[in-house]
Amino acid sequence: MKTPASAHACGIVLVLLSLLAVLQTTSARQNGIDIYSLTVDSKVSSRFAHTVVTSRVVNKADTMQEATFQMELPKKAFITNFSMIIDGVTYPGNIKEKDAAQKQYSEAVARGQSAGLVKATGRKMEQFQVSVSVAPAAKVTFELVYEEVLKRQLGVYELLLKVRPQQLVKHLQMDIHIFEPQGISFLETESTFMTKELANALTTSQNQTKAHIRFKPTLSQQQKSSEQQDTVVDGDFIVRYDVNRTLSGGSIQIENGYFVHYFAPEGLPTIPKNVIFVIDKSGSMMGRKIQQTREALIKILDDLSPKDQFNFISFSGEATQWKPLLVRASAENVNVARGYAASIQAQGGTNINDAMLMAVQLLKKANQEELLPPGSISLIILLTDGDPTVGETDPTKIQRNVKDAIDGQYSLFCLGFGFDVSYNFLEKLALDNGGLARRIYEDSDAALQLQDFYQEVASPLMTAVTFEYPSNSVKEVTQNSFRLLFKGSEMVVAGKLQDQSSDVLSAKVNGQLSRENITFQTESRVAEQEEEFRSPKYIFHGFMERLWAYLTIQQLLEKMVSAPDAEKQALKTQALGLSLNYSFVTPLTSMVVTKPEGQEQSQVAEKPLENENSHRIAHSGHALFGLDSAGARGPRILAGASGRLPGLPRPGQPGPLQAYHRSLYPPYGIGSGKRLAAAPGLMHFLSDPLVGNDYDMDISSREASTRASLPAPIQAPAVILPLPGQSADQLCVDIKHSQGPLNLLSDPDQGLEVTGHYEKEKAQFSWIKVTFQKPQLQVHVSRTQVVVTRDRRNSAYKWKETLFSVMPGLKMTMNEAGLLLLSSPDKVTIGLLYWDGPGQGVRLLLQDTDRFSSHVGGTLGQFYQDVLWGPSAAAADDSKKTLKVQGHDYPATRELKLDYQEGAPGTEFSCWSVEL
Repeated sequence: MKTPASAHACGIVLVLLSLLAVLQTTSARQNGIDIYSLTVDSKVSSRFAHTVVTSRVVNKADTMQEATFQMELPKKAFITNFSMIIDGVTYPGNIKEKDAAQKQYSEAVARGQSAGLVKATGRKMEQFQVSVSVAPAAKVTFELVYEEVLKRQLGVYELLLKVRPQQLVKHLQMDIHIFEPQGISFLETESTFMTKELANALTTSQNQTKAHIRFKPTLSQQQKSSEQQDTVVDGDFIVRYDVNRTLSGGSIQIENGYFVHYFAPEGLPTIPKNVIFVIDKSGSMMGRKIQQTREALIKILDDLSPKDQFNFISFSGEATQWKPLLVRASAENVNVARGYAASIQAQGGTNINDAMLMAVQLLKKANQEELLPPGSISLIILLTDGDPTVGETDPTKIQRNVKDAIDGQYSLFCLGFGFDVSYNFLEKLALDNGGLARRIYEDSDAALQLQDFYQEVASPLMTAVTFEYPSNSVKEVTQNSFRLLFKGSEMVVAGKLQDQSSDVLSAKVNGQLSRENITFQTESRVAEQEEEFRSPKYIFHGFMERLWAYLTIQQLLEKMVSAPDAEKQALKTQALGLSLNYSFVTPLTSMVVTKPEGQEQSQVAEKPLENENSHRIAHSGHALFGLDSAGARGPRILAGASGRLPGLPRPGQPGPLQAYHRSLYPPYGIGSGKRLAAAPGLMHFLSDPLVGNDYDMDISSREASTRASLPAPIQAPAVILPLPGQSADQLCVDIKHSQGPLNLLSDPDQGLEVTGHYEKEKAQFSWIKVTFQKPQLQVHVSRTQVVVTRDRRNSAYKWKETLFSVMPGLKMTMNEAGLLLLSSPDKVTIGLLYWDGPGQGVRLLLQDTDRFSSHVGGTLGQFYQDVLWGPSAAAADDSKKTLKVQGHDYPATRELKLDYQEGAPGTEFSCWSVEL
């Protein structure tokens, strides 16, 4: 069951499963270890996820072989159980205090035995690994259990299953059961490995409060999928959902003597904010870091509300403020700020202390001079990539200076860029001042990470939020006071019911809006709630008690970060006791995995902290784990991964040069056999696409020689459109007189708008943006990536990643050829294609254009209105006509054009050509 895979994470997610193997599929089969069953059962009960991963393997070799169970789980999750069943004997994992387990671990290492640790492997994940020797024909069952409270961010909960067994599995099944008493408001799924065959193995059922998602591909479906890809089932499966909400005191849910209170009211107005961005521009930020920071700041400026105030402080050896005071986020000020943000250059040292004190002084001065709007809140957002090197360099003194200066008046959020920064320093700095820390990973989407973080804090709704419960009804309540509530987030309080509590549990939630205090009241009937959580299919008994323990441990660990030394030991003792009582692998405990006699006697799994060393190891490309040093989205085998083109034979296989010709103009398949109108070229979509093979080669040299052997091509049109009502003719639109942003399509009845930036010198689009009103979705594609924005959430994908996303009212798919399709039963299908043949760039594709309404408009949309043909000025010339569209006359000439539809270069076709 060993295969190579890269570890990664995306955004804000709960990882329900990631089963990784260490060898390639062929090697695994030669090794004789075969996975004959892999199942995942995840029950999400009121945001608490309990996941069981079971893998069954058999040694089909004639000799003893080693089987490795390797998987990833979210950093916020706690492992609660692991066991191996070998020859009918169960070998459990025992959770011990970390020091005791570490002693056993050290003794094993001293004896020359390997001892597996849980390693940090990406943005949000940790890796768990256990190996065991398996006798010929023997079977081993691995079972791992972990638990986590789902955190709501930017309006959703996310669950991610990462599946890569790297071989066909006779019994492969994933079941996700979701039960939410508040009601499920929306549910969507996304996959990076789904093919047409595998999509048939996915079923989703949902009612008001429950959902069941099952993925159970047969061997035949897996086999058909593997014929079109390098690997079999291999990638991510994501579930996103949210629950119904009202303007109320939230939802109190009760089970087995414990309660949990969720609070995220809808309909509250946003509080104006005063925000100071403190930006590190030291020499270590030079290059890609500062470029991405500039990009993010420019985008963030567009998201500021006109009611907000803002300023910049940039620092290297010295700190400099952009303006002497905070300024309103007016259109004029924002425009000037864009220019400032675009001009930030990196050089010099790192003086964090002076920059932070300057930011605090700026807010204090504005407050003293009554320049802060009444009822507004103030935030400081620090972005740095390194340790302090200039001025005050003692982290402890800087933390004390900043805490004394802020004095509880403002909230500080710290973003650590990369892995050279001391994350522990930033975390304490933020937690001391009512904020939080976040690591920004060095990757192509770093600018999006910065934007997403800002979106999380961009819309404050309430301040000074407190939860009150009758003292005779509850006890041992988790944190019940919070500094800020942001839009899209959720506050969670849990506790125990008193033995003699009443039949009704009531609660008050007090807080401050912009200009007034507010109180919410809610109540819950104990007997009714207890009855609701008795469904065995969706609920595991006692989950709410474990939810309470989980929250309590997490909050105790967080308090330890900023607590005085005198208090830390008491917090540690309490958190350790709960960790042991509830069998959680936390930073204070480790799990010792025992093995059969005669093998390496133990392995130790411990939970790593968010520190520098673990990430430096994880991102070093260590051969054991096959990690992508960039932490990139999706698995990648680095050796020989570049220089591959679809549609070519593998090395050693015969194939004429024409195969390469076709790869330059491949017929990308969607299975419908329909034509799509394309810009700059139209492809003919076939049910049997010529895609799926890889070929290692020097692309640039081979492409150059191939082009040289071809005749000079006839000019390709910028856009090919089927003429309305004219099935035999095509209209070729050449964009020759326009440059820059264009409104390509706009149909208010469809809730659709397509814009693009056209470069007439290159005769291509540098980017295209598609916006849907229902669901609210924006897809922005460039030559480098696809960015999907929904409800302020950004997701970045690389071209030619497989993608299969089903959301209410829209399906989004992308294949390995780089074709992204956005489709709906009642909407025009929009296709976006990364074209790396001649005239490389982004292409726009259209299908089902008969669904355009009579209100469609735009540069291309106008041609889907009533079109009339008239004689040209030279009436005797049959090759010239006049095209009348919405009162405008366009000269049209019958010309030969290069037809991308036919799937081969040099093919000519006749069309009516119009210049715009």
